[in-house]
Amino acid sequence: MVGVKLKTISDIIFQLRKEKNLTYAELEELTGVSKSVLNRIERGETKRLEFKNLKAIATAFPAQYSEIMECYLEEENRINTLFEVLEEVTTCEESFLLVPKVGARILELHTVKTEESLQRLFDFTRTVNHDSLKISLYAIIIKYSRERGVPYYVAKGLLQKYLIERNDFEKLEESFQSGQEILHYTNFLSREEKTTYYFRMVLHAYNIKRFKESIQLCEEGLPLEKEDTELKARAYLTMINSYSQLKDYDAVEKHLDTFENMKNDFVIESAKITRALTKARKKEFDIAIPLLKKYMDEVSLDNKIHIADELLEIYFQLGDFKSIEEILEREKEFLPKQPLTPQKLASIGKLQRYKGYYQLSIGLLGQQVKSKKITADNLAEMFHEVGLIASRLNHQSDQLVGEDVIGRG
Repeated sequence: MVGVKLKTISDIIFQLRKEKNLTYAELEELTGVSKSVLNRIERGETKRLEFKNLKAIATAFPAQYSEIMECYLEEENRINTLFEVLEEVTTCEESFLLVPKVGARILELHTVKTEESLQRLFDFTRTVNHDSLKISLYAIIIKYSRERGVPYYVAKGLLQKYLIERNDFEKLEESFQSGQEILHYTNFLSREEKTTYYFRMVLHAYNIKRFKESIQLCEEGLPLEKEDTELKARAYLTMINSYSQLKDYDAVEKHLDTFENMKNDFVIESAKITRALTKARKKEFDIAIPLLKKYMDEVSLDNKIHIADELLEIYFQLGDFKSIEEILEREKEFLPKQPLTPQKLASIGKLQRYKGYYQLSIGLLGQQVKSKKITADNLAEMFHEVGLIASRLNHQSDQLVGEDVIGRG
């Protein structure tokens, strides 16, 4: 539309008819709204314009859709109708920019109690299918609740917003900081919400290598959950892995005793593998290698890659190229079918890095053999050079760890 910014629905109907040279009969045919209703709207005689009529007019003129909706928002004060508008704009991609405006309008209504409008908007937001829209609506709930001094909905909004944002692997640090803000509002969360919060933060802290915080968060959450839920078990295993990352292997083995007794399907396999990995971390290779080789053939496909990575690391430390080659030849046997978690992506990255180590090592070793200069000293120097080069490979894989059955120590 060219020229003047229209302020009312009446202005819009008048302007559309004039610009497109439409009679009321033609406008009725185009919109499905009767001539008499259109006439009353244009004259400003309709005090309560029904949303179905407004929607029909807006849909008939896509170029003016957003403007028509915004004008309607200014004129409409019925909360049920505004929720109809909100449902409409959250299901039409072209109108997504209107979503926060409708949400804010609902909360601004003086005819409804603050807590009622907040609860209704919160409940509605949980039904929305698009995460970006959910985040924008939760942000409005949080902002409004802060301004009105309603910490209950600040807490609820922050938690739901965090649970969405934490899934963006490119913003793990940023979303973890958002999650930390919830610590100030945990008293306003239910027991179930608290356990979800603490255990998800346990995994998140591990993802970004904040191992001490991961342990502390798990210790906060454990007393809240009496049942051996899967999330609790995964958080507990992540705490164990955090101890492993901190090289506190006594704590690892102590907590494994508790973990093994948890009643969850994945626990037995995870505990066995974690014990074997811990032996490797303690450089008890005479125990670790036979266990890991045994488990490579026994465990589920999802966990095979963790064992392969550990064996490759051990064999590099021992300079056992033959065993490295044997594992790499079996790559198709242990690659995850659907690497959707940070841990699986990290494990695949590490595998590629080890392949890079191997290729570099073989290449440098071949050069040494050809020149007949291979000695213990230059072999050590060769490994040092390989390490320096390979440490730059797949750097991002080191940033993705955690939310999985196994987190390597």
